[in-house]
Amino acid sequence: MRNKFDEQLEYLNKEMTIMGNLCQQVISKAIQVTMDHGNESLKNEVLDIDGEIDRKEREIENICMKLLLRQQPVATDLRVISSALKMISDMERIGDQASDIVELAKFLKDSDIKHSIHLDEMAEEVIKMVDESVDSFVNKDLYMARTVIISDDIVDNYFDDIKKRLVKLIAENQNEGEEFIDLLMIAKYLERIGDHATNIAEWVEYSILGKHDTEEEEQ
Repeated sequence: MRNKFDEQLEYLNKEMTIMGNLCQQVISKAIQVTMDHGNESLKNEVLDIDGEIDRKEREIENICMKLLLRQQPVATDLRVISSALKMISDMERIGDQASDIVELAKFLKDSDIKHSIHLDEMAEEVIKMVDESVDSFVNKDLYMARTVIISDDIVDNYFDDIKKRLVKLIAENQNEGEEFIDLLMIAKYLERIGDHATNIAEWVEYSILGKHDTEEEEQ
């Protein structure tokens, strides 16, 4: 019975990895759309991947429910399964926010501004966070999970810098203000995706320790 349960947990890990890879793809392509003047082909790919992420969320929910109902998980197993259920909710939101980015991208002009504010570098950091947060779950790597949590500060710093640059540009050129606001919203969506990656890492921490690090600090 335990061997069968372990096989199903391994299957859960594989499906989580697939969903995590889809999240990385959807962020990367959404930023490509932003930089490539609303590339319609890529935009459609983002929307298709977002749909795949939604389907994968439902599939993993079913896997988790079967593990809970058909097996007899011990406390550690329950933490892993409940954490996975929380994590896929964050991953589903990542897909939605990538779709929101491409919807904004279609209003952008083909200007050098979006290249000069380091939006693509911010996206790279966010993609790395998503990748490592899911990997930390699969590999039960507490150090990697905590590295992701710390990396959220890097993403926040990118957002603060981009915001300051865009606010300055709006003040200097109000005729382009609408486009600058759209770019600021795209940066905000990336910042939120970073928050979701942090949430995932915190659930990994819970699945390993049985509590969040903040709870440990309060004691």
